[in-house]
Amino acid sequence: MILVTGATGTVGRELVRRLPGDLAVRVMARDPSRLEAVAPGTDVVAGDYTDPASLDRALRGVRRAFLLTSRVGGDDDACFLRAARAAGVRHVVKVSAAAVADERADDLITRWQRTTERLLMDSGMRWTVLRPRSFMSNALSWATSIASEGVVRALHGTSVNACVDPRDVAAAAVCALTEDGHEGRIHTLTGPRPISAVEQAAELGRVLGRPVRLEELSPDRARARLLERHPVEVVDALLASAERQRAGAKAGVEDTVLRLTGRPARSFRTWAEDHCEAFRRTP
Repeated sequence: MILVTGATGTVGRELVRRLPGDLAVRVMARDPSRLEAVAPGTDVVAGDYTDPASLDRALRGVRRAFLLTSRVGGDDDACFLRAARAAGVRHVVKVSAAAVADERADDLITRWQRTTERLLMDSGMRWTVLRPRSFMSNALSWATSIASEGVVRALHGTSVNACVDPRDVAAAAVCALTEDGHEGRIHTLTGPRPISAVEQAAELGRVLGRPVRLEELSPDRARARLLERHPVEVVDALLASAERQRAGAKAGVEDTVLRLTGRPARSFRTWAEDHCEAFRRTP
């Protein structure tokens, strides 16, 4: 049995779609009603990292698990791994982030990710860590301004990031969950080339058939916008990450997607073409 957590999220949703139909799969979600259609025979359970009884039920009979947590600074990983070990889980595949390998990255989010990686590696279970760069799907945060104004607003618009299509992260997770040889390995996942927000805006404009321009945010304006959605400690971490990106820390490209899946990593243009309708709709 394979357990998938985070199945309502960007990567987990794609992973559920891609797991072979002949495998026994269980999907855990806090609110199962938010799940998209799952394959016949998929076991769906309600579970919460803060509810030990629900974790025990979700992990019963599971041998491999996909772990994705998002509560920065929380103990969700610790709760899950404790329950997984007690349930006899043999192998956990965890999504972390590429910044963990950067010695210059010392923000709250990266420190938390390092801590949770270490919890897994020291758990006594077999492990695989996926370290993606930023997701191409982060561009969906521009959907409203593009649809209504033809504008992308971003900090450090010419800095580049080798962002990755979440579908490629999910494909790598399928490999790690269904093949031998991934235990004890770290897979860094990137797109095929680094790309800036200016270039992303231009690509989206070409796909949509109309101009899309970038409006550069000042650091103060970027901070104010982030504070509308995140606690101050997370905002500080995101701004520190943006400064590292401006310094070139996120420009490196890996061929991991090709090596794992046999197919090159998808380009931002491909991602944009496949999601163009999201940028045509206004609320």
